Amino acid sequence: MASKLLTNIKEEVTCPICLDLLKEPLSLGCGHSFCKACITAANKESKTSQEEKSTSCPVCQFHYCAKELRPNWHVANIVERFREVKVSSEEGQKRNLCERHEEKLLLFCKKDGKVLCWVCERSQEHRGHQTVPMDEAVQEYQEKLQTALQKVIKEQQEAEMLNANLREQRTSWKNHMQNEKKYIHTKFKKLKTMLEREEKNIVQMLDNEEETILNSFVSVEDEVAQHSQIVKDLISELEHRLQGSTVGMLQDVHSVMERSKNLSLKKQKAFLKEQKKVSGIPDLKELMQLFIGEEC
Repeated sequence: MASKLLTNIKEEVTCPICLDLLKEPLSLGCGHSFCKACITAANKESKTSQEEKSTSCPVCQFHYCAKELRPNWHVANIVERFREVKVSSEEGQKRNLCERHEEKLLLFCKKDGKVLCWVCERSQEHRGHQTVPMDEAVQEYQEKLQTALQKVIKEQQEAEMLNANLREQRTSWKNHMQNEKKYIHTKFKKLKTMLEREEKNIVQMLDNEEETILNSFVSVEDEVAQHSQIVKDLISELEHRLQGSTVGMLQDVHSVMERSKNLSLKKQKAFLKEQKKVSGIPDLKELMQLFIGEEC
């Protein structure tokens, strides 16, 4: 069972180009990862054969630009852990013995989520509980843990996409505010001394609005960052259980299953990428007409 699991993990962290374990993995927007050297060489070869700004993913033909390549530290960590995996038969045997009774652990209590020996099963603590052979429980919970892992990984990807979208919108908002201020400054330069006081007021309003919007982005980014950390910690625990021993996988499995089940990224209300007019700012044409009328 452990051998099959390691084989599956190896397939996930193998470069589709060189068919070896990923080295300095870089990821595309489509989700595929490649060795840095392999995908760089593929990009150069593609640019030589065709004069295009974008290149296609060697696996799914997804179009991308070289600047979109991003280091995948999560996959790099998995590769590093995979390289360090060593199965020790002596340690495995010790882990398969009940710490309390020193009997072989062969059963799993579904109610408590604990691995038991035959003495534990007959104890008052587990009497009347539903127990099944450990091999049977392994098959059931391995599938559940694998499903939970995929769900959490998807949550992580969604969080990363949301972070990227927030950064893009944050920049857009900042540029929008800068353009608004330039517009205000240009118009007010054409007015007489009486307009200088109004100019300062309006610029201040813009600064306040900018600060409010950017603070909103910071707040949302902090929430996403906290969620991402929780996701990463849960992924690490799930991977540890899937890569570890049978006992390690099943011990207190209900707790990690419940946390992965309840994990959900809070959807944030999208900020408008474009806004024709910042709220609270009077129409400049009307304002100038008003002041011209007062001058007369």
